Amino acid sequence: MKQMESHTNSTLTADCVFTLTLEQLAWTCSAESTWICQLVDEAILNPAGATLSDWRFSAEDLARARRAWRLYHELDANLEVLGLMLDMQDEIERLRARLHRV
Repeated sequence: MKQMESHTNSTLTADCVFTLTLEQLAWTCSAESTWICQLVDEAILNPAGATLSDWRFSAEDLARARRAWRLYHELDANLEVLGLMLDMQDEIERLRARLHRV
């Protein structure tokens, strides 16, 4: 019985979903909420939820927003270029992972 309980608890932990509100994401990235909204407008981030108050950002969104913030400040990139740069980085990571599987 203990083994079953342990399995159930680990399953619950593995199934937990990590989300952040707009304000939490902005605070975590040391950014303004308006800048995060601009990332959403440019489709750099795609939160769940229909309205600003309903938006929920995933752990993947958090990582992407942090990379965006760093590139935005280090390279002074505009948002259109920033989205392209992030997409290229993501594609490189996918290709590397695919290469390692071969």
